[in-house]
Amino acid sequence: MAKMLICYYSRTQHTQHMAEAIEQGAAEVEGVEVTVLPVAKVSARDLLEYDAIVMGSPTYYGSMAAELKQLIDESVALHGQLKGKVGGAFSSSANIAGGNETTIMDILKAMLIHGMIVQGMPTGDHYGPVAIDDVDHRARTQCTNLGQTVAELAVRLHG
Repeated sequence: MAKMLICYYSRTQHTQHMAEAIEQGAAEVEGVEVTVLPVAKVSARDLLEYDAIVMGSPTYYGSMAAELKQLIDESVALHGQLKGKVGGAFSSSANIAGGNETTIMDILKAMLIHGMIVQGMPTGDHYGPVAIDDVDHRARTQCTNLGQTVAELAVRLHG
């Protein structure tokens, strides 16, 4: 069985709601065990236990929250050990053009440097789901799609 982690930082619960929608999408896939945790409960070493890792953050000044960046910075000690794991990212912000894509790309760049596998989406939010304020119908659909896509790929590669 493939193991998938969805970790996030959320001050207003908007990013948390996205994580929960991603979990719903992943739960539709047979052969995956999904864990959802706030980033404060995840250590860099914990990342080694999962076949797929999806990270989410609100957008602050065009990038991720310091709390998520700290986990990524600590993961440098694991360089090369996350190779082949499936990755994904998501972000929320207060405004359209609030920096969601740059936040997602910052997370994905770290995953790619680790040697992780990231699958883009040909329709919708190509790099990962974004939400403006709380999750609306469009964002929820994008989140469940990401959860399902990452879970399916993790099962194919690691299940």
